[in-house]
Amino acid sequence: MIHPLRRLLLVLLAPVLALCAACTAAPAGGPASSAVPAAPAGLDDPAKKEIALRLVSSAENSSLDWSAQYGYIEDIGDGRGYTAGVIGFCTGCGDLLLVVLRYTDARPGNPLERFLPALRAVRGSASHEGLGRAFTVAWKKAAEDPALREAQDTERDRAYFGPAVTRAKADGLGALGQFIYFDAYVMHGYGDGKSSAGFRTIREQALRKARSPARGGDETAYLDAFLDARVAAMRAEPSHTDTSRVETAQRVFLDRGNLSLDPPLDWTVYGDRYRIAAK
Repeated sequence: MIHPLRRLLLVLLAPVLALCAACTAAPAGGPASSAVPAAPAGLDDPAKKEIALRLVSSAENSSLDWSAQYGYIEDIGDGRGYTAGVIGFCTGCGDLLLVVLRYTDARPGNPLERFLPALRAVRGSASHEGLGRAFTVAWKKAAEDPALREAQDTERDRAYFGPAVTRAKADGLGALGQFIYFDAYVMHGYGDGKSSAGFRTIREQALRKARSPARGGDETAYLDAFLDARVAAMRAEPSHTDTSRVETAQRVFLDRGNLSLDPPLDWTVYGDRYRIAAK
């Protein structure tokens, strides 16, 4: 039995409750929703990151199987000594030294630890002194150790992937722009070399030609300017005169308006064709 006072209260509130119900009712044709549309996935989304790593591997290793490249090592004749691992760490650049130091912290006494003095000595040069076949064999063997693989992944994300994505987001770029920055970081590094432009200079040159989205510019126009500056930097280096990793890959995605880097993706690098299918 409803208490008389409660019955009176319900009668008095009935118009108010009806109004509230009308305000919250679903509109015709679908349920009510106050959810904000989800922002497009950035490159740090696991699926997008996987795409990025496969794209980089197509240029660095002529393979989409980036996870098979931990043991890769060779001197490609670019003046940076040995190039090795999942994104091409270099003995001359010094980032390969950082990988081995990280590996040694995790696995003291590992087979690469004895090469640390030589790795320090060859920084900034193309020298193999103190390294040679003994080092390349040891690197390939050590790459079977999950600890070296983790060291490569961690250094890649710390020095290249993380900074590139953070800078791209600050510039107002979507997943494609974030990948374009990442690939530039991988090939050129952040700072300038002795006779080469780094990411910082490439970006500065692009900003002289077009405003970034964060500065009120058009995203496509800005990325076009960035790729132009990137191509000029590559052509200034004798070992990087083939610009297909930009012109027949990244530029293709941009020309198609695929700013979200959504598959399917078709591209060509060094004459080889690649495809990532839509899921």
